[in-house]
Amino acid sequence: MSMFRMTAAALAAALLLAGCSRGPEKTPAELEVVQAVAEQFSRRRNAPPPPAELTRALLDKQTQAYIEVTIENRDAKAYLTRALERRDSHPGTIEVWRTQDNVSIALRQGMVIATRGLGGGLLSAQVPTAEGAGGPVRGGARRYTVRADGNSQRRLNMACSLHDLGPEPVEIVEITHPARRLQERCEGAGGVVVNDYWVDSRPGRNQVWQSRQWAGPETGYLRIRQLRL
Repeated sequence: MSMFRMTAAALAAALLLAGCSRGPEKTPAELEVVQAVAEQFSRRRNAPPPPAELTRALLDKQTQAYIEVTIENRDAKAYLTRALERRDSHPGTIEVWRTQDNVSIALRQGMVIATRGLGGGLLSAQVPTAEGAGGPVRGGARRYTVRADGNSQRRLNMACSLHDLGPEPVEIVEITHPARRLQERCEGAGGVVVNDYWVDSRPGRNQVWQSRQWAGPETGYLRIRQLRL
């Protein structure tokens, strides 16, 4: 879970580690960014570094897709790269996003379906998907399976309603995306859960640009932003 303590500036340093694990050489632009960040950390190693600004210029120099994930109840943030993309027998594409120390989050059409490495994690979640649609497509029954004491599991059954709250553009690091806000309200064994999704509103687009989603009783809510596709 150490990667969930990264500041925005540490994203650049993480990129260098990711490159070393894969093998290909970094571009001169990426190396320049990493070196600048390393020098900044060296100068301030005896004092907590101030929050660094994550800029579009920094993101545009990268060669990988990135999401930003914040665990609300810990005020902890990390930047994850896409490690896997696959299909199964259910509608929608599964994407697995991972930190360097193997904390991972699995999304189906932008909805959290599993976490690993967060403690008390979400083992699985059934989500209402449809081909070509980002976020939930209907209300109805939802089932979460979470890790309980030891190696046991606990199933939480909920009934959800879905509401389209209308157009609500979302700004992510200097870019404003046209979006509609979809809100899920779920009630059941886990209490009351409210999930929000900002889905691209342009025809033929289904990208979930931003979301706030529940990932189990211990982890609580995750705030997720798509920084770079």
